[in-house]
Amino acid sequence: MTTLVLTIVGADRAGLVAEVADIIAHHGGNWERSELAELSGAFAGIVEVFAPADRADELRSALDVLEGILTVAVHHAAETGPDDAVQRVVLEVIGNDHPGIVREITGVLREHGLSIDRMTTETRDAAMSGGRLFEASVVARVTASVDLDAVSTELERLAAEIRVDVTFAG
Repeated sequence: MTTLVLTIVGADRAGLVAEVADIIAHHGGNWERSELAELSGAFAGIVEVFAPADRADELRSALDVLEGILTVAVHHAAETGPDDAVQRVVLEVIGNDHPGIVREITGVLREHGLSIDRMTTETRDAAMSGGRLFEASVVARVTASVDLDAVSTELERLAAEIRVDVTFAG
């Protein structure tokens, strides 16, 4: 078996997931994990598929029939060794929306060597202020060499600077 990672994007409509799932199953693949969402009328996702090694190229070619409906990119998953991540940390951000919040927060994570496993962001109306509220949730992998106190200190400094609340838990 080989692991394929599919990225898919296209105009949202009923039946898109079923069409991709049919092709995967027809070519001996198994849909393992996915993150799928509709954003502003576009449907996008990432899907992990296990497929017989001798049918992976056939599956890749079969997904081409979706051309014009979905853009599908197929990536062979990298072989990974033992995960040296000793823990995962969670970061929650909330504050008045303004440009640059994601850039600033992820810049701190990059600077300290944290690897983002999952990130969700959302803006919504702020009922009391009449503006927009930004919220983010990040799960990141941390290796033993990362100084979590230094990360926390830098995030606290940044939160005050860009006027957001940040909760960091390890």
